Amino acid sequence: MAAVENYSGALAVRFMLGVFEAAVTPGFALFTSQWYTKKEQGTRTGIWFSFNGWAQIFGGLVAYGIAKGARIHGSAIAPWRVVFLVTGLLTAALGVIFLSVMPDNQLNARWLNPIDRRLAVERIRVNQQGVGNKHWKRYQFIEALTDPLTWAFTFYALMADIPNGGISNFFSQLIVSFGYTQEESLLYGTPGGAVEVVALIVCGFLGDRYGHRILISTSGLVLSIIGMLLIVALPLQNNGGRLAGYYLTQASPTGFVALLSLISSNVAGYTKKTTVAAMYLIAYCAGNIIGPQVFRPKDAPRYTPAQVTIICCWSICVCDLLFIWWWCHSQNKKKATFRSRPEYEKLENQEWLDLTDRENPEFTYTL
Repeated sequence: MAAVENYSGALAVRFMLGVFEAAVTPGFALFTSQWYTKKEQGTRTGIWFSFNGWAQIFGGLVAYGIAKGARIHGSAIAPWRVVFLVTGLLTAALGVIFLSVMPDNQLNARWLNPIDRRLAVERIRVNQQGVGNKHWKRYQFIEALTDPLTWAFTFYALMADIPNGGISNFFSQLIVSFGYTQEESLLYGTPGGAVEVVALIVCGFLGDRYGHRILISTSGLVLSIIGMLLIVALPLQNNGGRLAGYYLTQASPTGFVALLSLISSNVAGYTKKTTVAAMYLIAYCAGNIIGPQVFRPKDAPRYTPAQVTIICCWSICVCDLLFIWWWCHSQNKKKATFRSRPEYEKLENQEWLDLTDRENPEFTYTL
C-alpha cells in the first residue's frame, strides 16, 4: 500500500490484502475450537479478537505521532506511506513468527512433549468435536446450508457489519463532525479501542463464567445503541457528549465475537464448521461493503440517515441473538429427551468421530 501511485493501484493492492487476510478470523476460530474446551472458548475468542481494539489504540497513536512529526519537522515521504510501512512490516514479521510456532493441531506441536500432546487432545474430549478431520464431506456441507442456525449466524454478521463498515471507515470524519481537527481525530479515536478491548474481554469472561454467552453479549449492543442515540439526539455544540456516544458504540462487536466463538462451540463436523465460518465471514465482508454507502456527503455533518440505519441494524441484531439463544435452548431440550429414551445407547469414543452437532445426540449447544 505504501508504494501505490494511483487509485487503480490502491484498489488492486487493497483487494489482494483482503484475499490474504481473509483466512485470519476463521482460522483463529478453528484453532480456538481445537485447543480449548467449550467453557473456555468465549473468553479466548474475546481475548484474541480484542486485539482489533489494541490495533486501533496502537494505530491511532502511531498515525498521530507520524502526522504531528511530519507537520513539525517535515517528511521525505508522505506520512500515510510511513503508516503503511510501519504496520505492514510489523504484520509481516509477526506472520513469519506465527507460521513457525503455531501447529495445525496438538499432535504436531513441537513445543509439547508426547505426553503433553496426548493430554492436550484428551482435555477437549468434552467438546464432542474431535481434533479436526480434514476430509470434505458433502452431507455436512448440505447440512450447513439447511441449518437455521447457519442462516441466523450469517444474517447477524450482515446486519452487524453494516454499522461496522460505516463507523470503521468514517470514524475520523465522524469525530471531525464533533468539532475536532483531522489530526485530533486520530488521537481521540484511540479510547474507542480501549472500550472494545474491555467490552470483549469482560463479556467473554462473564459469558463463560455464567453460561450465558449469547445473552451477556447483547449488553454491548445495548450500550452501542445508547451511544448512537446520544450522537443523534445531542446538539452539534455538545462535542464531549457526542464523542462519549461514539466511544460507547465501540462495544458493538460483543455479539459478533460471541457468535464467532459459538461457531467454535456449537458447530460440529469439520466440513460443516468451515462452511459456516466461511458464510459468516462472507456476510461480514458484505456488511462492510454496504456500510460506507450509507454515509453520504450530502448528510454531513450529522449523517442522520446513516446513524438511524445503524440503530435499526443493531436493534435487529439483538432480536437475532435472542432467536439464536431460543433455538439452541430448544435443541438442547430435544437432545435431552432423545438421550433419556430406554433404547438409547452411546457409541464408544463417539466424541472423536467427525459428527455434526445435529447428528450427535451427545452434543450440547452452548448458550
